[in-house]
Amino acid sequence: MGFFSKDIHSMDDLFVHTMRDIYYAEKQITKALPEMMEKTTNPELKMNFEKHLGETQGHVRRLEEAFELYGIEAKGVDCPAIDGIIEETNEIAGEVDDPTVMDAALIAAAQAVEHYEITRYGTLIAWANELGRSDCAALFEQNLAEEKATDQKLTALAEDNVNRRAA
Repeated sequence: MGFFSKDIHSMDDLFVHTMRDIYYAEKQITKALPEMMEKTTNPELKMNFEKHLGETQGHVRRLEEAFELYGIEAKGVDCPAIDGIIEETNEIAGEVDDPTVMDAALIAAAQAVEHYEITRYGTLIAWANELGRSDCAALFEQNLAEEKATDQKLTALAEDNVNRRAA
C-alpha cells in the first residue's frame, strides 16, 4: 500500500498508514544502527549511536502502545523512504576508505534518518490531535523530542570535530 494508495479513504486510514510507516522505519533503524556503530572509529559518535539505539527501541514500544490505544494491530508497511536512506548509507559507506570521512558520512546519514522521523512524528501529532487522540499524540511527542535531541547532538558533534577532522 503506497502513501497515496486507494486503500486510504479517510483521515483515520491515513493516520493508521502513517503510524505503520514510521513503525516499519523504526524497526529498520534498529537493524541499521548496530552496523553504523561498527563502521565508526569515533568513540563519541559510537556512544551516540548506542544511546539512540536504546531510544529507538523505546520509540517502537511507544508506537506499539499507540497502536494498542487506537485498537489496531501493531504492524508496519513498507517505507521506501527509509529503505532508500539506509541503502544510500550502505552504498556510500562501501566507497569511503578514510575513517574520518566515514564518520562524517555516517552523521549525514543519521541526520537524514532523524529528519525523516521528525517529519513523520510532527504529522502524527497534528493528526492525532485532530482525531481527538491526545493519548497517542503524547506518545508521539516523546518520540519527537528524542529525535530532535539526537539531531542536535549529531549537529554539534559534526560541527565541533568530525567535519573538521574529515576535511
